[in-house]
Amino acid sequence: MDNQHDYILEMENINKQFSGVKVLDNVELKVKRGTVHALMGENGAGKSTLMKILMGIYQADSGVIKFNGTQVKIYNVRDAINIGISMIHQELIQPLHLTVAEHIFLGREASYSVKGLIRKREIIAEAKKILDRMGIKINPETKIKDLTVAKRQLVEIIKAISYNSSLIIMDEPTSALSEEEIKELFNIVNSLKAQGKTFIFITHKLNEVFGIADYITVLRDGKHIGTDSVKNFTIDRMIQMMVGREVKQIFNKPPRPQGEVILSVRNLTKRGEFYNISFDLHRGEILGIAGLLGAGRTELVQSIFGITQFDEGEVWIKGKKASAITPVTAKNYYKMAYLTEDRRITGLFLNRPVKENIIIANALNFRSRILLNKKRVQDICQEVKEKLNIKASSLDQSVESLSGGNQQKVLISRWLLCNPEILILDEPTRGIDVGAKAEIYRLILTLASEGKAILIISSEMHEILGLSDRILVMHEGRITGILNREEASEEKIMKYAMGISA
Repeated sequence: MDNQHDYILEMENINKQFSGVKVLDNVELKVKRGTVHALMGENGAGKSTLMKILMGIYQADSGVIKFNGTQVKIYNVRDAINIGISMIHQELIQPLHLTVAEHIFLGREASYSVKGLIRKREIIAEAKKILDRMGIKINPETKIKDLTVAKRQLVEIIKAISYNSSLIIMDEPTSALSEEEIKELFNIVNSLKAQGKTFIFITHKLNEVFGIADYITVLRDGKHIGTDSVKNFTIDRMIQMMVGREVKQIFNKPPRPQGEVILSVRNLTKRGEFYNISFDLHRGEILGIAGLLGAGRTELVQSIFGITQFDEGEVWIKGKKASAITPVTAKNYYKMAYLTEDRRITGLFLNRPVKENIIIANALNFRSRILLNKKRVQDICQEVKEKLNIKASSLDQSVESLSGGNQQKVLISRWLLCNPEILILDEPTRGIDVGAKAEIYRLILTLASEGKAILIISSEMHEILGLSDRILVMHEGRITGILNREEASEEKIMKYAMGISA
């Protein structure tokens, strides 16, 4: 039986309402000392609200918080930091002009001042001492703006450690990191865990949880659904707890006849990125492209869409050789659409309204003489909004204020208005919650059933396995295997992805 002293944090019967709507309903969270505890749930499940209560940003309507066995009242962020709790937010807000050392001790300069003058050497020496103790190779005199996102995440961890925090909350810490950077981050977390530090880890990347967490708590609709050791979880069980239904219901992929070949790629090569790639894509088919980071998947589809030019090989569309492919000819002439992997940087116009983002790729079709037909734009966008269940207060709402899942649906709707026959989807559910993912999956399956030919790149194994009719696996720019749905498995895909003959 667990001893109450095993727990560094106990949140019991936490309730919270906003404008009469209950967002937390008798929620509990118990975190064991020296562990990584994953807090899982789709957007709106209550994770952020619970963590904001823990950090003193919100006050619970009722409930008890115990830290190190003692009941505490946390009225603000300073209270949380003073008792040993820090939080690293998903969107890093850092003063880019400061050095690493200056940022770590920002707001505490008085401790290193004499007669109002900051002793920079002492701050640098203190920062270096902490960095060296953690085994992190970052020069404390480097400016924040010159660091990678991964290094900036590590600096935030160091800042938390400098406060002597014993519990560190990490909100989507890997959303912008490469696989190598994620490994580095996880190594640091495990090292700190061995020193007795405790972490609450929030992520949408289900596979990551099994690589870092010791325990998992699942919230759904503001309620505590369950807590268990990671050893007792599978991805299927976690998804079922998060959304209230089984994985097979989410993918629910009925068999369908395969149409004619619409896209043929023959011996496509772009030196330094991919080599001798050949495959066919049929109408109504979903062809998954799997592989590890650096396998050349995105580079391949960008060449097919004309964003970059391949060096050798041929692309055939509907039986005719395609020449001089550019994004404009790909969209207008070859009826292709490309959903970029980074919707915020290369996909959406974040400060513009929903309706402008929906019609931007197809604006010429909404002209009345030289002006946009505003009523037609409004009617079509409203129809698309309802069809894709885009949750926005109005079509004039700024896209940046929408959730990740709704931003992605806006981007998909933009391309659907172009009536493409071939859809290229690069990481279509990256950074969105499980409930929104389920909606995107249903949309993809519906589009395939309507005869769209779909190429999908995904780093989430269950997604590739659940959606694809066939799976093309790449390793270091080359195809190492093509698997039918019936024969595909995680083990086979991973072996091919690592260049091992399955």
